[in-house]
Order: sequence, then C-alpha cells, then structure tokens
Amino acid sequence: MKVAVVTGGSRGIGRAVAVKLAQDGFAVVVNYASRSDEADKVVAQVRETGGTAVAVAGDVGDEHAMTAVFDRAESEFGGVDVLVNAAGIMPLAPIADLDLEVLDRIYRTNIRGTFVVDQLAARRLRPGGAIINFSTSVVGTQIPSYGAYVASKSAVEGLTLILAREMRGRDVTVNTVAPGPTATDLFLDGKTEEQVNTLANAAPLQRLGQPDDIAGVVAFLAGPAGHWVNGQVLRTNGGLV
Repeated sequence: MKVAVVTGGSRGIGRAVAVKLAQDGFAVVVNYASRSDEADKVVAQVRETGGTAVAVAGDVGDEHAMTAVFDRAESEFGGVDVLVNAAGIMPLAPIADLDLEVLDRIYRTNIRGTFVVDQLAARRLRPGGAIINFSTSVVGTQIPSYGAYVASKSAVEGLTLILAREMRGRDVTVNTVAPGPTATDLFLDGKTEEQVNTLANAAPLQRLGQPDDIAGVVAFLAGPAGHWVNGQVLRTNGGLV
C-alpha cells in the first residue's frame, strides 16, 4: 500500500487532498496543528468509504514534531511514498503596515515549515515517491496586501526547484502546485462578497476554484501518471494571469 503524509490535512485544500488520495488507494496520515476535531472528521470520512487514515498532530515548523509524524507513518504503514505540504497561513496587510511578529509567523509556517517537512521527506521517502509543495498564483498576479504571503511562497517555489535536482538518482519527484482563488476558509476569511465575486470572475472560467479541483492535480502528481512531471510549478487557477 502506498502511504501519503498530508500536512494541513484537516481543512480546506489539505482535507480535499487527503480524501482524494485515500480514494486512490493511499493510506493517509492527516497532519494538523491544533484542530483535532476537524482532523478526526477527515479520518472518519475516509474510513466510511473504505479508506485508511490516521490523524497525527504536529507543528510543521517543529522538526521534532514532524519527525514524530513520519515515525508514526512508518510504524503504522511501513513507510512514506508521498508528502503533500498543504499547511500554510495567509495574513494579509500592506507591506508598510504588516506587524513583524505576523511576518515571523508566516515565515515559520510557510517557509520553515516547508523546509522542515521537505527535508524529512528527502531523507525518508521511498523510491517512486513524490514531494508536492504549495505556492500561490498571486506570485504572478501580484495583488496588493499579499506581499508577505507571496514572499513566503516565492521561497517555496525556489526550494522546490532546487530539491528536485538534489533528488537525482532517488526516483522521487518534487513539484509545487500554485492555486488561484479557491473557495476555502483561508481564502474567504475577511473578504467582502464584492471582492470574492471580482476574484471569481478574474479567470476565464469565471468561478472560484474548488478544493477538489486542486486535489485532482495533486493526485495526478502523486500517482504514476504524473511521475514524469518534475521540478515544476503548476499554476492551477483556471487561466488566471
């Protein structure tokens, strides 16, 4: 059985990814930071449809906690084949106004967290596996107030491209998925209906992405059909430019 660790797996895109990978036959380790109730719901949803999943707490920025997550995956299921690094935070403010303590929190989760978990995956994934990170299409659209978030995700994109090359000879792919506006609590929080509608109409497909849209792309990269895709950033956004 193939095994996937999904960070940020209790809500939003991470939750959709965990469910989709379970449907594709993966045993899934649902990692979460604090919402054990939400993580337990994901595990229950997977098990109700005949899948295999466990929930394991851990801050992605804490290398000891995340080592324990990988240890649990290996002890429970025998190893890890796929890492999906969906954990992330997105506080928004103009660069001139952003509290530097908020910047440090963004750094810890989005940059350090990605580095910590990618490092563990680079050491421990089995041949044929995949590391899938998350960025944002705002790296390209450059919307005001997203400065700190975009800076953190630009770092993720750079890390991805280098790690893909460092994994030479391991038969492990490394890619980043960069969604556009997607209907999750993370995206919708603090936005007016007018702002949401404007962003929904920005793409040629004239709608928000749904978590399942993104999960399908992740599942492709995690499976054999996507294994020739390596060292890429996939802007999964309905044509938003």
